[in-house]
Amino acid sequence: MEEFYSLLQLLALLVTDPRTGVLFTLLIVAAVSDYRTYKIPNWLTLGGVAFGLAYNTAVPLSPHADFLWAFGGLLLGFLVMLPLYALRAMGAGDVKLMAMVGAFLGVSDAFHAVIFVFIAGGIAALAFALFNKALGRMVGNIKNVVQSMMLSVIVGIRPDVQIEPGKSVGKLPYGVSISIGTIGYVVAKQLGYA
Repeated sequence: MEEFYSLLQLLALLVTDPRTGVLFTLLIVAAVSDYRTYKIPNWLTLGGVAFGLAYNTAVPLSPHADFLWAFGGLLLGFLVMLPLYALRAMGAGDVKLMAMVGAFLGVSDAFHAVIFVFIAGGIAALAFALFNKALGRMVGNIKNVVQSMMLSVIVGIRPDVQIEPGKSVGKLPYGVSISIGTIGYVVAKQLGYA
């Protein structure tokens, strides 16, 4: 019965505070776009960042949830995903999408959302590899990347990690994982599970 009231509160939140509804809408549009084209449009991520920062400044959820709170979330979302972009494991649109999520959620919730996103992404990557009968290649690629990064840390050089096209498992639209993970976190938090 308590879950039912939590779901009603979530629905009421979608109506009374447009922040959550706008975030969910942007995430769904980003997921569909990334799934279809492997691109997340800049108008979506940058417009979402502007909305998240402006709305959290004008209508803060609590006294501490102001522009700096939203900007801190934006930075966290951006900085957590940036190394994956540098390793060419993720596209720039994915990094900007997670930064947008941070602008909506603030630092603490953005951190938790990132954990949910990584779990969703890991499950999606595993399912993708199993579906394409490429689990062995995926494990080998991960091993090579980790070894290369460890060697570069020990030697003190910049890592040059590249997976040969023939060994790649394929492209995964990570915007879908970002959307599922973030929405999953927000709903789990509302239900008291996160």
